[in-house]
Amino acid sequence: MIEWPHHLSEPARFMLHRLSLQIGLPLILLGIALPNPLWAAEPADIRQILDDPRVYHLRHVTLHGTVRDVHSLAPYKLPNETVCYGAYLFRLENGDATIPVAVLGICGSPVVRDPEVEDGDHVEVSATIQAPSHGGHYLSFRGPQAVAEQEEGIVQAVADRILPIVE
Repeated sequence: MIEWPHHLSEPARFMLHRLSLQIGLPLILLGIALPNPLWAAEPADIRQILDDPRVYHLRHVTLHGTVRDVHSLAPYKLPNETVCYGAYLFRLENGDATIPVAVLGICGSPVVRDPEVEDGDHVEVSATIQAPSHGGHYLSFRGPQAVAEQEEGIVQAVADRILPIVE
């Protein structure tokens, strides 16, 4: 509940509370009811990300493209020995550019999870770009891997949401 200034009389506090509900609640409901595209970010250009990955490192972006080469991963362990299940990788293709996408596993409980995408699906991916040339990690077929010097060019999108694009 909102704390109103104590110098206001009880009827004045009641009126402010009622007014805040009359204005605030419809605004909240309107925000929930509006379709997502009204506040969705413009899709990032995969080619620009690949051309200058340092600019996009650890930035959250929206990507559009076609799913290619979906591969489920075996369960993998985190450094704290927690096992993660259901991770998968795919490539997201848009025009002349393709970026690897990782979908992290569900950690701690053994679950069977099939990939949410199939080859050829047109999707919108919300992801964090990782360009770990500074000694970070990336998700590979062998689980999380430290970047070696010869792998400095690795750029990967780590997905947190994947939606189909209906045309």
